[in-house]
Amino acid sequence: MPAAVAAPAPGDANVVEDLFGFLRVLSDGSIIRSPDDPEFSPTTFPSDHPSVQWRDAVYDKANNLRVRMYKPSAGAEPVGRKLPVLVHFHGGGFCLGSCTWGNVHSFCLRLATEADAVVLSAGYRLAPEHRLPAAFDDAEGFLKWLSDQSVNAAASDGWLTEAADFGRVFVTGDSAGGTMAHHLAVRAGSATPKRGEGEGEDVDPITIKAYVLLMPFFGGVDRSKSEAVEFPLEELPFVNLALLDQFWRLSLPVGASRDHPIANPFGPDSPGLGSVEFPPVLVVSGGTDILRDRNVDYAERLAALGKPVKVIEFGGQPHGFYTLDPWSETTGELIRLIAQFIVDSCVFEPRTT
Repeated sequence: MPAAVAAPAPGDANVVEDLFGFLRVLSDGSIIRSPDDPEFSPTTFPSDHPSVQWRDAVYDKANNLRVRMYKPSAGAEPVGRKLPVLVHFHGGGFCLGSCTWGNVHSFCLRLATEADAVVLSAGYRLAPEHRLPAAFDDAEGFLKWLSDQSVNAAASDGWLTEAADFGRVFVTGDSAGGTMAHHLAVRAGSATPKRGEGEGEDVDPITIKAYVLLMPFFGGVDRSKSEAVEFPLEELPFVNLALLDQFWRLSLPVGASRDHPIANPFGPDSPGLGSVEFPPVLVVSGGTDILRDRNVDYAERLAALGKPVKVIEFGGQPHGFYTLDPWSETTGELIRLIAQFIVDSCVFEPRTT
C-alpha cells in the first residue's frame, strides 16, 4: 500500500487524478483516500429491516476483505429451510464502493427479503492501489471461500450454512460488479471441470445457476451511440463519459487501452466466447444510462453465439437507479424480475450437442 501523505488542498497542482475529492492520485504516485463515505453514498436509507438478519465476516484475512451477509428471518417458515444464495459485487468503477456503504447495504436488505434469498455482498480490492485483474481474483477467491463454507463444518459459519442452499448460487453485480460477474462466468465456463476419484464425479461443492449483470461497466476505444450523446453542462449526468474514462485510466493495467479484454469483451484482442459454457445470464440496462448501448450489444452478441441470455431495459432509468433509490417502486420491480429469473434458472437445462 502507498505511504500515507498529507491531504493536498483542492486545486493542488500535484493532484493528477481526483475522484470527487474522495480519491486523489498525486504526481509522485501517492494515493489518498478519504476515510469517510462520500456524499453520493446516502446514509438516510434504512440500515435494518424487520424481516432480515445481517452480519459481517472476513473472507480473506490477508487482504482484510469482508462480506456482509443477509438472510430473511425465519418467521413462520419451517426451521432448516434452505434458500438460494445471491453473491453480490458492488459498483464504483473498480475504484470506489464498499459493501458497507448505506445505499449498497439498503439495496441488499431489500434484495434479501423480496427475493427470499441469502445475499452475500462481498468486498474486493480497489484500484488504483490494486489494478485489475485484482478485483476478479478476489471475486474468484470469494467463491472459493463460499465453497469451503459448504464442506468444512469445522471452519464454516453456522449462521450462513443453516440457511444457504449451495446448490442454488447466483452471481450478481452492479456496474463494475456486473463486469466482474461476466469475467467470473468466462473463467468458470472456460475451466476444465474438476473430477473426483469416481468417473464423472463433480467435486465442486457449490453450483452457480446463473448470473445477473446490472448495468455492467464495459468499455471500448470506439464510442457507442449512447456514449457519444452530448449533454449540456448543466444537465450532465452523474455517470458521464469523463468519469468512465477516468475509472478505466485508474483501474486497467498500466498502458492498457479501453479495448483491453478486461474492459471490452468483444475487443480486437479479446478471446472468443463461442466455446465458453454459460449458464443463464440476465442483463439489465437503463434507458438513460450512458452504458445502455454497450449493455444491449453485449447481450445481443452472446445471444448470437447461442448463449442463454436475456436483456431487460428499464426505460427512462439512469445508471444504478436501484442504488440511487433502493426503496423505489422501480427497484421493487427489478427485484421481482430477479426473483422470477432465479426460479426460471433453477429449472434450466443446458442444451446437449
